[in-house]
Amino acid sequence: RLFHQYHKTFAPLNFSDYEAIGRCEQEVPQYFNFASDVLDKWSQLEKERKGPSNPALWWINGKGDEVKWSFEELGFLSRKAANVLSGPCGLQRGDSALVILPRIPEWWLLNVACMRTGIIIIPGTTQLTAHDICYRLLASKAKCIVTTDVLAPAVDSVASKCQFLKTKLVVSESSRTEWLNFSDLL
Repeated sequence: RLFHQYHKTFAPLNFSDYEAIGRCEQEVPQYFNFASDVLDKWSQLEKERKGPSNPALWWINGKGDEVKWSFEELGFLSRKAANVLSGPCGLQRGDSALVILPRIPEWWLLNVACMRTGIIIIPGTTQLTAHDICYRLLASKAKCIVTTDVLAPAVDSVASKCQFLKTKLVVSESSRTEWLNFSDLL
């Protein structure tokens, strides 16, 4: 009911380019990248607009903590996350990263950062066991894993079996031995 009552509030800014593609009036780009072709375009439209804009990401957890990012903020933070992946983590286009995170804002940053850089993201549920994680790391030849403190011990227990794994990145307020801290690097 809320959506129908306020449908104009939630309406997108402008889909004319994408409607034109659908009507075959505009060519589909040869190399499409969601981060640069959509997110950055919406960020630019947001800058040009006068007045308040709808958030690109609005996250609230069960405790009432809230994160609200505009398109410009999401674009900026995703570029910083892309720099973390390609810098300290040493990942390049075509490399794989196993991302096992609950649905927290960092999950979205890393998804967009992987799109931006051409890194193949392999999302995993937080219910994976050490055996599941090992299988996915070996099958995907992932060079990086990103998780929280909860699953870090499971990763540590199988990391020696995973010859392709080079970087372990933890999303946490504390640091862990042999892990890079995403928050600190961001």
